Amino acid sequence: MTHTASSRSQDQGVGASAPRPDGTLKVTGEFAYSSDLYLADMLWGATVRSPHPSAWIRAIDVSAALAMPGVHAVLTHEDVPGRKFYGLEHKDQPVLAIDQVRYQGEAVAIVAAGHPETARRAAAAVRVEYEIREAVTDARRALFDPESPQVGPGGNVVRHQPVRVGRIAEAGTPGAAEVVVTGEYEVGMQDQAFLGPESGLAVPAEDGGVDLYIATQWLHVDQDQIAPCLDLPKDKVRLALAGVGGAFGAREDLSMQIHAALLALRTGRPVKMVYGREESFFGHVHRHPARMRYEHGATRDGRLVHVRAEIVLDGGAYCSSSPAVVGNAASLGVGPYEVPNIEIDAYGAYTNNPPCGAMRGFGAVQACYAYESQMDRLAEACGIDPVEIRVRNAVSQGSRLATGQVIDSPAPLAGMLRELAAMPLPAGEPSSDLRSLPGGVAQTTHGEGVRRGVGYGVGIKNICFSEGFDDYSTARVKIELLGGALHVQVHTAAAEVGQGLVTLQAQIARTELGVERVTVAPADTSVGSAGSSSASRQSYVTGGAVKTACEAVRERLDKLRAEHAELTREELVERFGPIEETREYRHRPTYPMDPVTGQGDSHTQLALCVHRAVVDVDVELGLVKVVELAAVQDVGKILNPVALEGQIHGGSAQGLGLALMEEIQVRDGRVLNPSFTDYLIPTILDMPPMRLSILENPDPAAPYGLRGAGEPPTLSSTPAIVAAVRAATGLPLARIPLRPQDIALA
Repeated sequence: MTHTASSRSQDQGVGASAPRPDGTLKVTGEFAYSSDLYLADMLWGATVRSPHPSAWIRAIDVSAALAMPGVHAVLTHEDVPGRKFYGLEHKDQPVLAIDQVRYQGEAVAIVAAGHPETARRAAAAVRVEYEIREAVTDARRALFDPESPQVGPGGNVVRHQPVRVGRIAEAGTPGAAEVVVTGEYEVGMQDQAFLGPESGLAVPAEDGGVDLYIATQWLHVDQDQIAPCLDLPKDKVRLALAGVGGAFGAREDLSMQIHAALLALRTGRPVKMVYGREESFFGHVHRHPARMRYEHGATRDGRLVHVRAEIVLDGGAYCSSSPAVVGNAASLGVGPYEVPNIEIDAYGAYTNNPPCGAMRGFGAVQACYAYESQMDRLAEACGIDPVEIRVRNAVSQGSRLATGQVIDSPAPLAGMLRELAAMPLPAGEPSSDLRSLPGGVAQTTHGEGVRRGVGYGVGIKNICFSEGFDDYSTARVKIELLGGALHVQVHTAAAEVGQGLVTLQAQIARTELGVERVTVAPADTSVGSAGSSSASRQSYVTGGAVKTACEAVRERLDKLRAEHAELTREELVERFGPIEETREYRHRPTYPMDPVTGQGDSHTQLALCVHRAVVDVDVELGLVKVVELAAVQDVGKILNPVALEGQIHGGSAQGLGLALMEEIQVRDGRVLNPSFTDYLIPTILDMPPMRLSILENPDPAAPYGLRGAGEPPTLSSTPAIVAAVRAATGLPLARIPLRPQDIALA
């Protein structure tokens, strides 16, 4: 029997702009973030960090800190009771530095005190004797110079992933390209720049374990790393999600989790740790900076013949998720284009720069900037419109990726490009209104040096985890009678990091069970893993788990209704309930890329987004004003229109930041701008109006036909903006973010 949802539950079900339960609280400032956690008897933790990017540790003296009134504990690596190393993919990062430090800001000791200022003073009183050594800060040197000092445990190569398809013919031989363009590109180190700094509260438990309330992206992988370091079984390390103030990849890795737990277990008191903004820049991973060399060959009419590329990603001091980032850059390194001959070498390097890991669109963002810049160069060399050259080479359903994987669901890229190009442009030339000019009301110009440019960008992003990872989510759904009305509770460990996942889980339950009253229980480790809130995967995988668990509940209800037709649903649940089902959901299997050829069905799903940017550029001062962004994105199925638009706007904003302003400045391994005064991020005044077209071409393999939507806009917005600045200035602009001195014409 098929159950039909009530009209009211449909209004708030899948496809509706259901309101977020946390929305009003966040706007009014009432939402409880992890930094707001408080217990009456808690202590405060602080971290001693290395000022050097590379040094031996010769001695640590904690006596002065321990002697300070109000200090309850000072711990070093000697106080770690279990495994001394942790890490996402490889356990290569020490809980506290042992005999050396590999990057500026590495944690060396931790302190617990009764007041946060006392904790900070005690941390400053810890004396560490360092023997400074040469820092390896050039990723290419680290990889290719045999004389380079070794940073990683087995050398400086985190991963080398080749991709080989066909054979690239040399000039003058049969099959050779008629037009060849080359370019070298560089992407700076971008920070996730979430507003809520790392924070959490560790509470010692009566059973000898610890309860940790933490802002994270992946509760169970945190648990997997923390428990061995504490020398505790996993069931004695219980994690609950605290309010998360943004993530964007940076909370996949541990920050203060083990440190707070160690201090709590040592002192027998709850311990709270909260990073300040400067410490946050040292306390989490960043987007990998990249240096890339590309060669594109084509026929005179713009049909791609070959792509050759070298992609070097600086992973910094520890592994983190660099192997996956390298895999993404390699597999998506030619973009959503049909290319018969491919030669890619993607590398991840260990250096003494800050550790790098997951950030929205990881790996694919860096490659996209390079291959889209190349497509514009190729269009110019062939005398073809930049949109048309992309249309001529666009993938479609049935095309093969560089890895040989067949795109087996709709991929209407050519149509998306034509639709984007047909959208009306902003009216007129640069305005004389100072508020709309580059530099704004600072009156840096009155329009005399301002030129307008238009540019396009295309991006393709893998959705969910790839290369054979056991990627799944667990959901527990219960229906019961409360106050005479049916009520559904959904419980998963999926982290709500601002993307609207709590709202979506409730929407799915309303749609599948036809019940208006739905509660989403707080995420914690008492239910099975939901995986990470990253890779645009939670709508797909946790959404699939909630849908599957709801279907199982509905099947039990339908069976009872068939046996007791005289009873209403409410009576059935009252008599036989509560009815509860737990289900795991897995997407179709993926496989590792071949280590020599790069071939393999490595991805679950692929998503496309195309952007057009219109910019005004003051060519005398090098200032840029983005006038408008337009985007066309295929999402398979719209689950929540308002939330989806927010994802596209947000991804585009981070792409704008990477194009024009966001970069962690690192010199000789040292961070020069660890503050929001000097690390610039777009504000509401920097974001232009956006024109969106959202397509629904369902993926038959995905729940509801959906495609993950959060990351693709981050890819294509960056090259579109840079292409528009190139059009306005005529400059090659091979490095991002663009700086005024790169743009200003002599």
